[in-house]
Amino acid sequence: MSNILELAWLIPLLPLIGFLINGLGRKILSKGWVSMVGCGVILASFILSVMVFMQTKNGIVLNTSYFDFINVTSFKIGFEFKIDQLSSLFLLIITGVGFLIHVYSTAYMHDEDNKDFAKYFSYLNLFVFSMLLLVLGGNFVIMFIGWEGVGLCSYLLIGYWFKNKGYTSAANKAFIMNRIGDLGFLLATFWIIKLVGSVNFDVVFSREGLSAITNAPYAVTGITLLLFIGATGKSAQIPLYTWLPDAMAGPTPVSALIHAATMVTAGIYMIARSNVLFSLAGHTQTLITVVGLATALLAASIAIKQNDIKKVLAYSTVSQLGFMFIALGTGNYIAAVFHVLTHAFFKALMFLGSGSVIHAMGGEQDIRKMGGLHPHMKITSITFLIGCLAIAGIPGLSGFFSKDEILAGAYSVHGYGKVLYGITLFAALLTAFYMFRLYFITFTGKFRGTQDQEHHLHESPAAMTIPLVVLAILSIIGGFVGVPEALGGHHELAAFLSPVVKAAEHQLDHNTEYILMGLSTMLVIVSILFAWSKFKNYKGEGEATGFGKVLQNKWYVDELYQSVIIHPLKSLSAFFNNVLEKKGIDGFVNSVGKAVHYSSRQLRLLQSGQVGLYVLLMVIGMLALFIIQLFV
Repeated sequence: MSNILELAWLIPLLPLIGFLINGLGRKILSKGWVSMVGCGVILASFILSVMVFMQTKNGIVLNTSYFDFINVTSFKIGFEFKIDQLSSLFLLIITGVGFLIHVYSTAYMHDEDNKDFAKYFSYLNLFVFSMLLLVLGGNFVIMFIGWEGVGLCSYLLIGYWFKNKGYTSAANKAFIMNRIGDLGFLLATFWIIKLVGSVNFDVVFSREGLSAITNAPYAVTGITLLLFIGATGKSAQIPLYTWLPDAMAGPTPVSALIHAATMVTAGIYMIARSNVLFSLAGHTQTLITVVGLATALLAASIAIKQNDIKKVLAYSTVSQLGFMFIALGTGNYIAAVFHVLTHAFFKALMFLGSGSVIHAMGGEQDIRKMGGLHPHMKITSITFLIGCLAIAGIPGLSGFFSKDEILAGAYSVHGYGKVLYGITLFAALLTAFYMFRLYFITFTGKFRGTQDQEHHLHESPAAMTIPLVVLAILSIIGGFVGVPEALGGHHELAAFLSPVVKAAEHQLDHNTEYILMGLSTMLVIVSILFAWSKFKNYKGEGEATGFGKVLQNKWYVDELYQSVIIHPLKSLSAFFNNVLEKKGIDGFVNSVGKAVHYSSRQLRLLQSGQVGLYVLLMVIGMLALFIIQLFV
């Protein structure tokens, strides 16, 4: 057990092996073998992650370099892993939730043919490998390789059903928007290399490394802003958030993996890992807070009027990520990581629950055509309800502790804390409202689908419901690792992360915390009751009008991007293609070719085969040379 950290390289290697086995053997492996390999490697990684977590809990950490990844003269970048409290926590989230999603997928994707089934699991294993590499990386370059890996895997899985043009467009959108953010990450890395001469986290965040950055003009703000741009892409913040709702084109378990355990948490992890640097950049932190607040509010307002069960959850994820960025911007890094943990449980639960509903409804995703599903799907209904209660922040459930810690951190900000708290609380109330709108319309009232759909309503198989039950339990108890002192706890998570993650600077007295908890709880309950009064007997609704139509159309942000960015770029591209490329560059090259061709045709006429003509030309040439000699 003492040397378990030295075997940590197996944690990402096992999913990579699973990817290779299922990918190369997709034509010969049965679904049973594919499932066994795909799930088995993730389970093995999870077991190793638990062992690593227990070691880091005892204060044992490891920074190791396996080989030189880049070695140019005096500049070296090692293939390094950093195994500490922060990375070990993310290892548990990725492999634990990831394993449940893999198990769920064995039933959800069972109707795919053998080759596609194997391809799906190979991509899923590669996704987990990439995220594990990202969190284990001991420097910015290895992190960036994992960062790019999850971007590639999201493209492959969102466009899994590639014969559907809409799905491939969604995959392209995710890939391109993430590349925009990735450029920020890459430029920040180059800047760090220039100033520090290393990308190793321990070197960059050492006193000497930070001194080199802070002494350079605008470097702290510039580097953190570029890293933040990278985070806005991966973690879907304004303005690079519109890819995430479109990512629902992929299979539902993929949505759960992207939204709960892997890709969208990458930006949070990167900033939390770099918390020492971000704490020195006050302007960047203010911007992070503002962007997180705007994203949380915007996405929550959009979710209110969405009717696709997965789209509601997608905008919920964008909004919850906004909450995490509010925590990061206010210097409350532990609260952000805490919310990553609890959010992984209840969001994976609700996405897998939505998959169970879609499975029972024969592929239908419009909640207006559902209703009354509870008697037919009691396990799905009850577990989904637990997820809704958790994300709403009902006391005792996981979301209550992490959400209220973010709210308290917002309130404690000097100067504008009360305003920040009020807007954040309003976004939290919208969360409770739209989640219970979703629940009541889907599971209560009368069934509004077809008779054929009603006839085939059934609970999902055990491979799908067991992960739901496990995640529901985690959504209930997961928050108890962060019980605050005001409620008699010791916030074990904060104590665990304290060696690597900076604690919040401002703390509230217990009486203020009690008041804030009581206020948020009371208002959340009111919000839930309001949703119940409006949707308990839902019978459908007419076309959205006015402001409701604006929300239903997602504030027309996609249309704005189309008209302001995409169409002008297409026009500019067409101009370069038609004018500069075809008439300019191609025109010049073609003109040279035509001139040579014309000249050759004219010169060819001189080759008549008549000897007398050749003699005449020679005489003329000699006379010309003679005349030139006379005058030169």
